[in-house]
Amino acid sequence: MQNGASAEKIEALLGNYRKSPLFSPRECLALELTERMTYTSKRVTDSFFKRLKRHFTDEELVELAATIALENFRSKFNPVFAVEAQGFCPLPAVKAAAGAATARFK
Repeated sequence: MQNGASAEKIEALLGNYRKSPLFSPRECLALELTERMTYTSKRVTDSFFKRLKRHFTDEELVELAATIALENFRSKFNPVFAVEAQGFCPLPAVKAAAGAATARFK
């Protein structure tokens, strides 16, 4: 992960990031935003948005939301055309989780 998160952080995401000492409060908020944008049963409430505003600028929030939305788009669009993962992530735990997730579409 040259320009991204460490291998330890990526693997911690598969567990409970909220309890992991590897993530800053700002990172935990970004991850929670990801969950709230991804899961249909969750919402970005006014109170949560106020918490975000204390840690991110307007520009950062737009970029963060756009990136999350793009990844959500890809996760819905790619399976329609059988676009498979390209194997760029070398972490065994991530590979196993990705394999289990994609197996559901076959």
